[in-house]
Amino acid sequence: MMLLANCGAFHRIKAPRETYSRVVHGQPLTVGAGLITTSPGRFRQRSETLWQIPLILELSHPEWDSSFFSQSTRYVNLVKMNKPKMATEKGVPSNSRVLMLLGQLEKMNGDSMGRDAETARQVTAKILHLIQTQERSGKEVMSKGSSGMEVILASLENFQDLQTTLNILYILSELLTVGRGRRVGVFVSKGGTGILFQLLITASKELPPSEELMLQLHSLLAKVGPKDRKFGVKSRLSGALNITVNIMKQNLQNAKLLLPCLQVLRVYSTNSVNAISLGKNGVVELMLKIVAPYSKKNTSLHKVALDALGALLKSKANARRAVDGGHVPVLLLLYLDWHRNDTRHRHMLIRKGLLVCLRNITNIKLGRKAFVEGDGMRILYNTSTECLPVRTLDPLVNTSSLIMRKCFPKNRLPLPTIKSVFHHPLPHIPPAGPVAQLYNQPPGVDDVVDESDDNDETEGDTENDTENEEDEKYQRSLNDDIETDLNKLHPKKSPSRPLEELRVYERFFLELSEDFQEYNFECSKSASTPLSSSLSLSASSTRCTRPIVVPTAQALPPKHCPISSSQEDCKPTKRQQTQQSQSAPTSTPPAPLTPLELDTIHLTKDQDKKGKAPIPSWDRHTALSSLTRPASLGQKVEQELVHVLECVSLEEEGMLNSEAEIRGVSQEGSPVHATRHIQSPLLLGGISTRRVGGGGSNWGSDCGSEGAEDEGGEGAVLEVPDTARLLALHDPDLYVEMVKGTQSVPQYAEVAYPDYFGHVAPTFREPLLERIYGVQRSKIFQDIERLIHPNDIIDKVVYDLDISSCPVIEDDGESLKFNSQFESGNLRKAIQVRKYEYDLVLNSDINSNHYHQWFYFEVSGMRVGSTYRFNIINCEKSNSQFNYGMQVLMYSVQEAISGRPCWVRTGMDICYYKNHFARSSIAAGGQKGKSYYTLTFSISFNHKDDVCYFAYHYPYTYSTLKMHLSKLEDSRTPQIYLRQDVLCETLGGNSCPLLTITAMPESNSNDHICQFRNRPLIFLSARVHPGETNASWVMKGTLEFLMGTSPLAASLREAYIFKIVPMLNPDGVVNGNHRCSLSGEDLNRQWQNPNPELHPTIFHTKSLLQYLAHIQRAPLVFCDYHGHSRKKNVFMYGCSMKETIWQSNTSATSSDLQEDLGYRALPKILSQIAPVFSMASCSFVVERSKESTARVVVWREIGVQRSYTMESTLCGCDQGKYKGLQISTRELEEMGAQFCVALLRLKRLTGLRNHQHLLDLESDLIGTQSKVVSCPTTYVMEEDEPSFLEAIDYSAESNDEDAEPENEQGSEVHEIPDHLDQVSDSESNHRV
Repeated sequence: MMLLANCGAFHRIKAPRETYSRVVHGQPLTVGAGLITTSPGRFRQRSETLWQIPLILELSHPEWDSSFFSQSTRYVNLVKMNKPKMATEKGVPSNSRVLMLLGQLEKMNGDSMGRDAETARQVTAKILHLIQTQERSGKEVMSKGSSGMEVILASLENFQDLQTTLNILYILSELLTVGRGRRVGVFVSKGGTGILFQLLITASKELPPSEELMLQLHSLLAKVGPKDRKFGVKSRLSGALNITVNIMKQNLQNAKLLLPCLQVLRVYSTNSVNAISLGKNGVVELMLKIVAPYSKKNTSLHKVALDALGALLKSKANARRAVDGGHVPVLLLLYLDWHRNDTRHRHMLIRKGLLVCLRNITNIKLGRKAFVEGDGMRILYNTSTECLPVRTLDPLVNTSSLIMRKCFPKNRLPLPTIKSVFHHPLPHIPPAGPVAQLYNQPPGVDDVVDESDDNDETEGDTENDTENEEDEKYQRSLNDDIETDLNKLHPKKSPSRPLEELRVYERFFLELSEDFQEYNFECSKSASTPLSSSLSLSASSTRCTRPIVVPTAQALPPKHCPISSSQEDCKPTKRQQTQQSQSAPTSTPPAPLTPLELDTIHLTKDQDKKGKAPIPSWDRHTALSSLTRPASLGQKVEQELVHVLECVSLEEEGMLNSEAEIRGVSQEGSPVHATRHIQSPLLLGGISTRRVGGGGSNWGSDCGSEGAEDEGGEGAVLEVPDTARLLALHDPDLYVEMVKGTQSVPQYAEVAYPDYFGHVAPTFREPLLERIYGVQRSKIFQDIERLIHPNDIIDKVVYDLDISSCPVIEDDGESLKFNSQFESGNLRKAIQVRKYEYDLVLNSDINSNHYHQWFYFEVSGMRVGSTYRFNIINCEKSNSQFNYGMQVLMYSVQEAISGRPCWVRTGMDICYYKNHFARSSIAAGGQKGKSYYTLTFSISFNHKDDVCYFAYHYPYTYSTLKMHLSKLEDSRTPQIYLRQDVLCETLGGNSCPLLTITAMPESNSNDHICQFRNRPLIFLSARVHPGETNASWVMKGTLEFLMGTSPLAASLREAYIFKIVPMLNPDGVVNGNHRCSLSGEDLNRQWQNPNPELHPTIFHTKSLLQYLAHIQRAPLVFCDYHGHSRKKNVFMYGCSMKETIWQSNTSATSSDLQEDLGYRALPKILSQIAPVFSMASCSFVVERSKESTARVVVWREIGVQRSYTMESTLCGCDQGKYKGLQISTRELEEMGAQFCVALLRLKRLTGLRNHQHLLDLESDLIGTQSKVVSCPTTYVMEEDEPSFLEAIDYSAESNDEDAEPENEQGSEVHEIPDHLDQVSDSESNHRV
């Protein structure tokens, strides 16, 4: 016996040996150990066998009483328990019952005369029930090879009976609900969408239309629409759009029918044409009637209505319609209402829907204006601030932030013109290009901002969407950029210039004809090489007689001086004493105080109590002579005496309000023996001081005022570390001499402390800065506060180079002081916006109106314990490694004087994002609506009244290069052949040095001279882009290694002749440019056709290479050192015809694909020995946009197979032993040395006696990894960093013309051995 629930009553029945149970819809049944839970039209079964028997059939078992069943039950479900054998009904298997019914339906479709409405209802009802109650039935209908869907759709099209139609719609709804993705696709492919639209049109003609039919039709359309790509077109052509809209208008209070109609409307609106049509039909206004203030009822209806409205408002026409209708304030008030009442944040999607509507409206100019006028900035700012503590509300905060940034009124960059504040006249103007446009610009044209800096172009839906879209666009452009013209990939066969024209360059290759007959090899002390160029380099200093301010000041010595010195030496005068050189020009740069001229300055170091002879000072003539002849023994002794700690005399003050004045030292006696004490600009004990001549550091007044004389106070003495002892190639005195020979457009008269003291790489590690979640958002909100609370903004200019007479503005001591008037400095303007926040504007490259990235400036007057924020507001690149762990560099003078003279990575809350300053179309290459980007960082200073310098990367000035070259020449040994030539003079009057380095021959015998002359050449260059200072540090490492005394260095010199141009763009470096020379052009885009007047360094460097090609001595390797701002690690770009053809899918002959794989050898070796080098980031594809770069031109025109650009990161490494660390000068110099080691290994691999052996070795070296397919996207720029949790406006649009293609692929990392000398060649080959 068992209990059976039926219509609320329990019945006791007798059962045979098998137990049966009846299941009634909606009633739970307990059957043995199994539990069957039923629901209307459905049930769930556990371990029973189920089949259905219609009521109209006679029960087969004699003990069943048919009167038992209720009239209200349409079906009987018989459950046979624990019987494995499947029962049958009239010989038909139960699992094919649905197919039998579909067969009946198909026959009825084919026989129009036999269509019986009642039978169709019954059959469709049975099919519905089977699909509702058996999952297997639905699978049978949708199985492959089944015609079930065609039968159902044909029936829907043929039968006119309402109940039959509803049953079929119910069937479709059940089928498409489960596994909707594939099943909906089948439905669409069978033409189901069109049948539904046709049925919708037919049903709408009935008056009144069936509500249930409309409900089911729209529910199905809502499921099908997103999967049908032509859904919008079909709906418009069929006329279904208006039908849905009319039904909505007639049923605004019927939420049950309104909901599916809104769901369909949401899909309709994704089609732009439909959206415009619906807008004309008043649907935007209709949606706003449906969207209501906060209510707990019909929240699903509100959500779908807002989604539909948001889709409609993507159309500009609908957005204008919403603005004209005054709906922007309504949406703002609705959002505010939902925000205030939704305290438990249960309806975040509704709030997000309102924000999406506002976001789409503000994609047009009128929408942004209406948003601002409706107080939208304040509303969204306040609501977003309240949402910040709740992490789950970040989507609301991010969308609000995007809207506010978009609606923030475009501001004018606070400059009179975007042209550089400095100007240099050119010999002639190029006929075309940006420089020609700059010079042909009519006077009076406002180039800072367009007449209409706003436009109606929509910005990205979200910041991440923008990034993805821009990235895809950039990748497409890179794919299009691959060179496909095989003629341009083949080397040039005809020389571009005749040999007679190039013979003038023979004088730069004396080593190829030198016979050394007059050289005494036995006397090593007399060994020397031609030094004509050293004379030329140093002689340039005689042209410069302008006053130079060193970063030191003369001061009254302490009353109790602990050193032994003459009273006469320390005797003060009331005013600073300066003497003008007799050859000095009468006109000097304007300065309130007479600058201190270096010709009259003579530094003395501490002397012990025994008393030492005075040390001769560096003046122009002694410096010149010392650079051109070996130092005598006496001079060496004197130089050793210089390497003692300097004494720094500081005046202290007893009264708080008094000021100290920098005092001079009397110039008594011979200039050679005149002495001075070096006073640090550091102030101890709260002493304030005046600054000399507007140079060096900034204290007090800089314009037209003199410091008051301090009559009292005790002095303090600090010991300053002698960086000349810490740094082998640095000498502050020599650096000053070199500065005097450097020509700059602004005629700089100051020397920056870091360049004077030098930089000692810190021994501690500097890891990549971990980005704090929400840091960018908080900075953006602080920017938005400026508009909401304008009274809190100071907006005070504290530094302005456009005021040439007095760039440092007088203040009350409440502001920081800035300065950039020194070599390589770049800061145009500083504006104090809040007490501890400053907006900084960078200067354009000279004769240009853009390229803002490099910065180098001085800050003083800070307070300890306060956090300062600096915003560089006119950056141009749309992405930066500052978003991914890179920090700015800071040099503290206080730390330097304390014994730590080094640049350190610093800064908190660093981020880089698009700002609200408009970038004019003139500066943006004709594109309108562009904005600048902001680099922001915060810092707390550790020392009161410190002098700190900030830089984009480790500075390396032209004067530093000259000093290093001079020191290298002094350190050379007799075994080294070193010659310095002046390749040419730049536009600015600076010399471009050319170095030749190799090993001296063992003797002047014919064999040794022949071996000397026939060494293969290596040609290296660097610093064509001034802002890529890391290239100079790598070059410094290369030069130091080549001039070293190690066995590896000696072997390298014996193997090659090195021709090196260490700085291709001296003018750009001197004047603080980022990318261009004084011609206003990127020199690395001039190699195809350089102009000797506008691009002299490129013209003559290319001529050197052309000469070598003519005499059949083309270099074995050409490498141009660069820096990369958007990638980590160090990597190379080379040139390969085969890889370029493969990447571009260009059809080519087999001869075109014949290529020596030797171009991969050098980077592969580097990947084994240099931990910072990444082979995976290397690319050997030739792009059209790079056809005029050094790498491509030297490869194609000179015929150098191993022609490379070596890119060094500005940020850090993500592989090897330096993984997770920011790169420092130590790693950069190490890379330069490891490049030399790689060249030595390349030499051993490329035995010139057996060229075939070279090919075999390189083929083995590369192996299977040489195939291009292993690295299919080396030419595609992909960010190598993971995305952050918060949205970052960090698009992949490239403004970096020389930013080579980027790659994200990983590669196996090979650690470099600790001792390179111990790694044998065989081991190297095996590892490679």
